[in-house]
Amino acid sequence: MIKKILNLSLTLTLCVVVSNMALAQKTYDELSQITRLNRGVYGLLSMQDGEHYTVNKGGAILRHSYLDPAVCDTLYKGSFSSYEFTPAEDMIILGNNFRSVYRHSFYADYEIKRMSDKQTVASFKEIRDLSLSPDSKMAVFAKDNDLFVVELGKEPKAITSDGEWNKIINGTADWVYEEEYGFTKAYAFSPDSKQIAYLRFDESQVPEFEMMRFDGTLYNKPYSFKYPKAGDKNSIVELWLYDIASEEKHKIDVGAEKDQYIPFIEWTPAGELYFFRINRKQNHFEVVLCRKDGSQKVIYDERSDRYVERPALSNIRFVDEDRFIAQNETATGWNHIYLYSIEKGLIRPLTEGEWQVTEVVETTKDKIYYISTETSPIRRNLYSIDYKGKHKQRLTELDGTYSISPSKGMKYYISNFSSASAARKVEIRNGKGELIRTLVENNELDEKLKSLPKKEFFTFTTERGDKLNAYIIKPLDFDPEKKYPVLLTQYSGPGSQSVADSFGMGWENVLVGNGYIVACCDGRGTGFMGEDFKKQTYGNLGALEVEDQISFAKYLGSQSYVDKDRIGIYGWSYGGFMALGCALKGDGLFKMSIAVAPVTSWRYYDTIYTEIYNDLPQDNPKGYDDNSPINFANRLSDRTKLLIMHGTADDNVHVQNTMEMCHALNRAGKQYDMMIYPDQNHSMYPSYAWNIRIKMIEYTLNNL
Repeated sequence: MIKKILNLSLTLTLCVVVSNMALAQKTYDELSQITRLNRGVYGLLSMQDGEHYTVNKGGAILRHSYLDPAVCDTLYKGSFSSYEFTPAEDMIILGNNFRSVYRHSFYADYEIKRMSDKQTVASFKEIRDLSLSPDSKMAVFAKDNDLFVVELGKEPKAITSDGEWNKIINGTADWVYEEEYGFTKAYAFSPDSKQIAYLRFDESQVPEFEMMRFDGTLYNKPYSFKYPKAGDKNSIVELWLYDIASEEKHKIDVGAEKDQYIPFIEWTPAGELYFFRINRKQNHFEVVLCRKDGSQKVIYDERSDRYVERPALSNIRFVDEDRFIAQNETATGWNHIYLYSIEKGLIRPLTEGEWQVTEVVETTKDKIYYISTETSPIRRNLYSIDYKGKHKQRLTELDGTYSISPSKGMKYYISNFSSASAARKVEIRNGKGELIRTLVENNELDEKLKSLPKKEFFTFTTERGDKLNAYIIKPLDFDPEKKYPVLLTQYSGPGSQSVADSFGMGWENVLVGNGYIVACCDGRGTGFMGEDFKKQTYGNLGALEVEDQISFAKYLGSQSYVDKDRIGIYGWSYGGFMALGCALKGDGLFKMSIAVAPVTSWRYYDTIYTEIYNDLPQDNPKGYDDNSPINFANRLSDRTKLLIMHGTADDNVHVQNTMEMCHALNRAGKQYDMMIYPDQNHSMYPSYAWNIRIKMIEYTLNNL
């Protein structure tokens, strides 16, 4: 009798699993069909005359007039994956056969063609970081860790010859600079096309990380690369200057300190080189100008007791030969723009208030155009202001999120707008914000959105008094008299934002269509709420953020329409770290947790990201160990179903994180589920993007 009951129970369970798997596939495919309706304009480039722009459509590069919709001509038609014009727009650079290295880096084949007759001027195979000189006569590219310059139509000349895998890199970034500063091209032409400044990375002392590749081979092989984990040695970075005519090069003085970061190099309009310099603790940021007489001058200096947020090259933007604007959040606690002079220093702040500038879009001789959070931390709008900080004007009128593609000189711009309840709308407007015409309206999707569940924004105050931004999505047939299971989705990393008024539909929306509530909360440490809100998690990653998600879960559980015994949480990367932390510290509060590619100890993650937010492990060991999920695996409740998912070729958050988490859970005698994706990177895209989301939907339907 017992055996028959068990067999019957197993049969019923299998039927439920099969049913939920089919449901997951069907509903996710339906969701994908809806999101594909969100059309846009792609491959868009503004032309130098400020009157025309180009787009990539159907394998053709089309030139349009901003003002006149009747003007459209085909500049090029053929096979290409990417395109860009030379500075003079007399030639076009076509890229093909892209092969990824890491997140931003790739090898590719390039052809440079004359626009007049479409004849090939030069072609290159399997190279990296190609760009042309301002006079369009020469090209520079990287290959095999060395840098080359070539006069178009002639043979390349080696600028460097000491490049070697896992030792010396010339002109392209090492792994950690690429990942955390978001660039690979580590060189810059002078405005007169006579000199090339480049970075040289000596990574010979950086520890080597090895991950296994399988690739369907009989004998799998390891892949080794230099990856500096928190507290370990970084590359020693040097700045060099190469003179093209004489073929001579010399090293630029970047200071006595070797253990520092030199992330960006650029030239002023007057033809003077400048570079960014950041100390190892990342609480002191300088911009150093190399004068033509050989002297140097610090033209920008920013410090913090905690950290100065990682800068981008766009943080400094020259408007003429003497003046530049800088973005700074430490002066007032909110990121704003300031006008500086090389000779006089700070001239004046240009924006102010308890909101922040998120991007400088364009500068003209009279105005600065920028995007900010002035209307709301969850929204983005375009503004203009003059160089005296006067005559500010809001140029975009709707509540939601705008991104802007300016014409040269900002005579026109193309705006992309969406909100949580509105699909993408693409418009051309003039510099005053007046509508010229609409390029894309997603009317079909907008109609569908009217009959889909809505994202409701609200603020939630924790028992500690912290006011947090949040949203909730309820089923279309929501009945306040019923009780619903809830899935929390979040990322929670420093300076990030998940609660934003922009269009987006992910796998979680499938659950809403199947009777679940989905909710999200940006806890302490996330962005766009001011410096103090963001930086209070410094040196203690995973403590306050987990407290806030647990508080949010308890708040939702206290609502009459929520089944407090069916609350789950999900996250990817930093969000995976959080999903684990909440599952373990929640002591049974969460019935289910899904952690994808999670960091499980910050000792396993890279120097730049980890140390800026958590200090060095040598100086702050408690910040690394007290909140590491590995160190409290024994707290996993028997009622919490845990799924961990990871790609074995994740060069960013190594699968080592998951393996060590498994060790800890096994030693503690805990049960959990796993999905391993062989040879997949951090995003697992494109090979398993569909598979992983189907698994998460099915797992939630079965366990929450």
